[in-house]
Amino acid sequence: MRKVLSFVFLMLLFASCQEPQPRRPLEVRSGSFLKSSAERNKRLLEQETTWMQELAQKDSLRTYQSSASGFMYAYEKRAPEAGALAAAGDLVTLTYDIRTWNEDTLYRREEIGILRYLVDKEELFSGMRYSVKLLKEGESATFLYPSSLGYGYHGNDDRIGPNTPLKCTLEIFKIEPETETEN
Repeated sequence: MRKVLSFVFLMLLFASCQEPQPRRPLEVRSGSFLKSSAERNKRLLEQETTWMQELAQKDSLRTYQSSASGFMYAYEKRAPEAGALAAAGDLVTLTYDIRTWNEDTLYRREEIGILRYLVDKEELFSGMRYSVKLLKEGESATFLYPSSLGYGYHGNDDRIGPNTPLKCTLEIFKIEPETETEN
């Protein structure tokens, strides 16, 4: 009996010394969804960029410029004197509205109100964050944003739907440099 128990014990000991076998996944994902999503977003951006350029050319009241960030803008009011542009950390007093490219109003400037925005330290949609840094105190401009610089593929869960290109008119009232706002 001892020999049998010793033999069983040795067999169990030998069986437990094998390396563990990893479990194989039930599904293998290739990443094709991410690739197709990226391709779809590239095509959408190309299409919106073309539409944005056509819209800017059709607007006989304004002369649009292209920005390095991928949107277009036209000045409504320029500051007569040379002034400083807003930089990270500055406190900017501003107002803006949000419309579609078809001029359907999504948010009126009266709804948004006058905002005090700490540049690059508070949340605004990405196109607006870039735009604030292009204007001087007392200036206003109209901006055309592709959906990727607006609220993107998700929208804002309220009035702005998914992949909606935006048109905004932004006005800067005051720019307070960072050193003044820290006191």
